[in-house]
Amino acid sequence: MDLSVSGLAVARGGIAVLEGVRFRLMAGRALVLRGPNGIGKTTLLRTLAGLQPPLAGEMSMPAESLAYAAHADGLKAVLTVAENLAFWAAVNGTATAEAAMTAMNLQELRDRRAAHLSAGQKRRLGLARVLVTGRPIWVLDEPTVSLDAASVALFAGVVRAHLAAGGSALMATHIDLGLAEAEVLDLTPFKARAPVAGGRMGAFDEAFG
Repeated sequence: MDLSVSGLAVARGGIAVLEGVRFRLMAGRALVLRGPNGIGKTTLLRTLAGLQPPLAGEMSMPAESLAYAAHADGLKAVLTVAENLAFWAAVNGTATAEAAMTAMNLQELRDRRAAHLSAGQKRRLGLARVLVTGRPIWVLDEPTVSLDAASVALFAGVVRAHLAAGGSALMATHIDLGLAEAEVLDLTPFKARAPVAGGRMGAFDEAFG
């Protein structure tokens, strides 16, 4: 299942931050977004996830094929690790909660409430939540935040297995996960140019570039 983007423009706070974005993410591949802080990586991912409308352009993907993991882990604090995953498995109609716990090394924490987890443990549980969706296209915003080196390696292995099974992953991350399947998309060329009085474009960038 492919994710295709053509001529996409996205905005933050009503102001365009990226325009003309284009790429195609094919099954079995990963694409890593790069660019300076504030360029619009999170805004682009949120738009692809359907959390905000694009300003222009087209996005094409099969229905119900995308799973999104943001900075927030999307956990219910009063539920245990196992209950959180069982909840999301039920929502998505899958039965992979146990496999997700094993994949993200959460078995020993299965009966601990999410509220009592460390930041790194919450992140691992949040990533396990993506596994239980059963969806082939993963869109991940800084997935390795709060993870130690061992957990980063564990996560990289999970992504590699997902790609080998025919899935795909679009990630904004500054960490090299060592994925030979991954390509890099630098968003700098797609930075929106600010309009100014008189209809000229790009004067702001030219003054401070």
